[in-house]
Amino acid sequence: MILLDSYGWIEYFTDGPLSVKYAQYVENADEKNTIIPAIVVYEVYKKIKKEMGEKQALEAYAQMMRTKVVPLDEGLAIAAADFSLIFGFGMADAMVYATAKRNGAVLITSDRHFKGIEGARIIE
Repeated sequence: MILLDSYGWIEYFTDGPLSVKYAQYVENADEKNTIIPAIVVYEVYKKIKKEMGEKQALEAYAQMMRTKVVPLDEGLAIAAADFSLIFGFGMADAMVYATAKRNGAVLITSDRHFKGIEGARIIE
């Protein structure tokens, strides 16, 4: 199981410099192999809509909905707060990491905040 962070989705949908490396994750994502926290839906939709328009944002949203979206609950919120204190993560990164840990997923990202963190695979 993987958790594909906002960074990967955005790279893919904006044809960023790492889009080819993320293509395998995005194109093969489904509810059996990929999870995303609800905050990733927010981040990706907002960024794509701002930069590329609503049509592209809705296409990205549709592709993300093929995965298992994990809602925020109180237990996840507490775990995220603890990870924020331990690693100095901002709120979104802490929620992403807590979701990955709770679900035993490998976090796939290029976000430098996760470099050297157990369970994160950095795409460069």
